[in-house]
Formats: sequence, structure tokens, C-alpha cells
Amino acid sequence: MKLEKDDLIKLYKNMVLGKKIDTITIEGLAAGKVVSFFHSGQGSEGLAAGVASFLRDDDYIYPHHRGHGIVYLISKGFSGTEFLAEHFGFAGGCSQGISGFHSVDPEHGVLGSSGTIGSQFPLTLGWGLAAKKNGREQVAVGCFGDGSSNRGTLHEAFNLAAVWKLPIVWVCDNNGMAQYTPIADAYPREDIADLAAGYDMPGVVVDGMDVLAVHEVMQAAVARARAGEGPSLIEGKTHRFRAHSEGSPDVNHFEPRSEELIEKSKKRDPIKLFEKKLLAQKILTKKDIEKVDKELQAEADEMDRLATASGKPDPSILDKMLYAE
Repeated sequence: MKLEKDDLIKLYKNMVLGKKIDTITIEGLAAGKVVSFFHSGQGSEGLAAGVASFLRDDDYIYPHHRGHGIVYLISKGFSGTEFLAEHFGFAGGCSQGISGFHSVDPEHGVLGSSGTIGSQFPLTLGWGLAAKKNGREQVAVGCFGDGSSNRGTLHEAFNLAAVWKLPIVWVCDNNGMAQYTPIADAYPREDIADLAAGYDMPGVVVDGMDVLAVHEVMQAAVARARAGEGPSLIEGKTHRFRAHSEGSPDVNHFEPRSEELIEKSKKRDPIKLFEKKLLAQKILTKKDIEKVDKELQAEADEMDRLATASGKPDPSILDKMLYAE
């Protein structure tokens, strides 16, 4: 897929808007507005936008938990207002404010998630099987972090996906850190993508901070899946700019993560890197970037306002959502 000017701007806007909603959620948590918790996705916007921006509406996706999937979701057509309202526990949320953070939007291929680490593998496997049986050349995308790569469910799902040649793209967001443990202390090889060889599927490592590089490998994996050639594994090397979860200590084992290394990694902020490319290619000017930033900030603020204005959910909704009539 050749990216035209509008496509490049779409990628950029998905990254920027997703980060703004991420920031609103962080601020909402600090203010006591968020009813659950939040794992910021800042640093992974390029991987998320490159993976999800050009999927079809009927393609299924299990977003990565960083940012609770906001850039993946925005890129897939999900409502930022519903995302925020769900986190605020308000009636305008995608689950009417009762789940705390789980996102669901069947019309855009978001079928829900689970709070258990490693559960994305069997769920994506099932969606991949459904996609194959549907016969519409759909693709299922299952995203996970380096910390989830040691779960037994990964191996079971990888094996069945390969044996059945399911149209699945597995995406690993490898930021080098699980909750408090460096992946180097939990996995003996440099690349998680090496796991793919054991299941006879392609395993590709990509610079997850480069949205265009991610888009390129994603399109190849999607084309392979739609053609009936089976699953692929993409490993995006990223950086985590914030703590594992907001309010928790940002540590490497028991010691604070190096501020020097974090600041160094921020010099490769995926949004800033893409801005430089867009400026160099004269896709956008500095004034254009300022205008986009202002417009998207206003859009995010309006989402925040609408989410808050939706009010608290009626407790009786639980009966309707949990029990069939």
C-alpha cells in the first residue's frame, strides 16, 4: 500500500490524538476522576498507529495494554469519548461505565479484552479462527508486551495458529521492561521475534519508534494473512517513557530506572521523529503542525467534556448487561 499525503497525515493525527487522550487519562487519575488505573502508552504511539491505522473495520484487534490501547483504538475508529467515559465510570462509556477500562466496539472489530496477562493469545486465536471461517479475508491482530511473552498461552496459541494457518498478526511491543523486570533478565535471546521460527511463521523485528517502518512490515503481514498463508509475528522495539502504571514506582527491579536513559529514549519520541519526516518531505509545515496540535487538543478536550457530562450509570444496567432476557 503506497501512502499518499492524506494517509501520512492520518498516521500522524492518530498518534497525536491518542497521546492527548493518554495525557487526559493520566491527569484524570491524578485528580481522582479515573475509577480504575492506567498504564500510559507514551513512547509506543508509532507502533500502535503503524499497526492499526489501515486495518479494515471488520478486522479484529486485541490492543496492547499500554495506554489501554488508545492509539490502536483511535486508529481503528473507536470513540475517544467512550474511552474516557469508561475510565471515568460514566454512562457514556463503551461498557456504560461499569468496566473501569475495558474497551469494546464490535463495529470496529474491538470485541473486548481481559484483565489476565496472556489472555490475549487464546482470545485472538479464537477471533482468527472465526475470521478464517467467515471467508471474508479478515485479519485478527493480537498485541502483547515483552512481559507477556513468557506465558504458556502464547505458545499454545502460536502453535494452533500456525497449524491451522489462521489469518493472525501477532504484535509484540518490546519496550525492554515488564512491570519491574528487564526482558533481558527473563528471556535468553535478544529478539522475541525468534520465537516465530519454532512455529514456522515469519518473525520480523522493526524499529517501533518509526511509524512508517511499522506500517511497511504490518502491511506485508496483513497481506500474507489475507492470502491464507497463515500468521506472522512482528516485534516492535520501543521505549516506555513513564512508569509501568501511573502512581507506581518506576523501578528496574528495586532501583529507580535511569533518568538519563529515559531522557535519551525520549529523543526518539515517535511523534517527533515522524514530524521531522513530514517536514522534510514538505507534507506539513511548522504552521500546519501547530494547527493540527491545536485542533486535536480541542477535539480531545471536547471528548473529555462529553465523557464527563454523560453522568453516572444507572446501577440497574448491570442486570441488562449480565443477564439475557
